[in-house]
Amino acid sequence: MARRKVANPLAFAVLGSLAERPMHPYEISSMLKARGKDMSIKLNYGSLYSVVAALEKHGYVEAVETVRDGNRPERTVYAITEAGREEFKDWLSELLGTPERQFSQLEAGLAYAPALPPATVVELLEQRLRALDAEVEELDQAHATVAAAKLPRVFWIESEFRLALVQAEITYLRRLIREIRNDELEGSAFWRKAHELAEKLGITAADLLKDPVKYFGEEFPWLKEVPPAAK
Repeated sequence: MARRKVANPLAFAVLGSLAERPMHPYEISSMLKARGKDMSIKLNYGSLYSVVAALEKHGYVEAVETVRDGNRPERTVYAITEAGREEFKDWLSELLGTPERQFSQLEAGLAYAPALPPATVVELLEQRLRALDAEVEELDQAHATVAAAKLPRVFWIESEFRLALVQAEITYLRRLIREIRNDELEGSAFWRKAHELAEKLGITAADLLKDPVKYFGEEFPWLKEVPPAAK
């Protein structure tokens, strides 16, 4: 991914909004919320002005007028510059065409899941599943609403993508939970016994791996192949 002068994803949304017409920051924020774009790009109103200022500093947007609505404070209206349009097009092309390695919190958690007992991991994953099921319900309702309003799908395909990701995660987690619970996951029997022994003996799982033959005998022959550094 290119290293951009203003890399905050919110800046991308600001450029995309101003590519339609000049607006003041509050108007940009309102439009993003009204269109549901805050579901795909984190919208922090407090940082919006900082993002606009950074874009202005690098010549991507420029102040074109100051307006006042009734007794409200004056607001500066910004317009996208030619450099801003080029930056937006280049950024959009990169986002759509260049895969980026995503480091999710779930992936990090799964990498160290064996540090907790299997039963605890199952309980936590089921907790996560309930939250994901609730999100699917919310997304389905939102899609039904926009479909009823005859809004073309092209304007909410990012929400469809989010739904597909959540559904894929749910499918995987349900299978994983079943495999852990039934010891169908390769290595889960060792995982379960390691925690049982550690609790019984009052030592850590890492201590068990220092002398696996002593604690596990020949029950898990693959332990002999584990590199010393991993022990």
